[in-house]
Amino acid sequence: MFTGIIEALGTVRALSPKGGDVRVYVETGKLDLSDVKLGDSIAVNGVCLTAVELPGDGFWADVSRETLARSAFVDLRAGSKVNLEKALTPSSRLGGHLVSGHVDGVGEVITRADNARAVQFTLRAPRELAKYIALKGSITVDGTSLTVNAVNGAEFELTIVPHTLAETIMVDYRPGRLVNLEVDLLARYLERLLLGDKAAEPQASGISASFLAEHGYLKN
Repeated sequence: MFTGIIEALGTVRALSPKGGDVRVYVETGKLDLSDVKLGDSIAVNGVCLTAVELPGDGFWADVSRETLARSAFVDLRAGSKVNLEKALTPSSRLGGHLVSGHVDGVGEVITRADNARAVQFTLRAPRELAKYIALKGSITVDGTSLTVNAVNGAEFELTIVPHTLAETIMVDYRPGRLVNLEVDLLARYLERLLLGDKAAEPQASGISASFLAEHGYLKN
């Protein structure tokens, strides 16, 4: 688990294909690795990765096909800047909100505009995630815990203060940028809870025969 409070900016130094997926090396900058052990979790742009090697100034991790398919990680290159956060501990301050590090989908930056000393962003989420995004609710964007200031369908607005811009990769966001989104954990669990006994039925996942036919996966 994570808090969504970014601790450091890192740099992707290597991306190596390995057995059908990818092994990545992240140089961690000012992130303190003294208490990090092999097998520990570090969030990279909101993606929970497991440290498999610790050469000193960073870590190596394996990125699965599932992660590549569900996140904007596939767009990273050597030299890309990334947000970093170590896993939550019992003594950590919960300054943001509970973040799992399991990306729900990829969003897109639609607009960017100055708002006094802050910057106003409009992002578009995938349609299936829109129901989880609420006015003044929490959302995680590339691992950063943020407050939603307006919602219009699948689009939502964020107001980013100077400190957050300086300490995260959001300073480089421009329209067209793809970002990792994780919706609020409580919203997902609440939806499941409200299904009651129907949660045990196969169609509770939302993938029904009618859904498949509507999206062209089943032919008459």
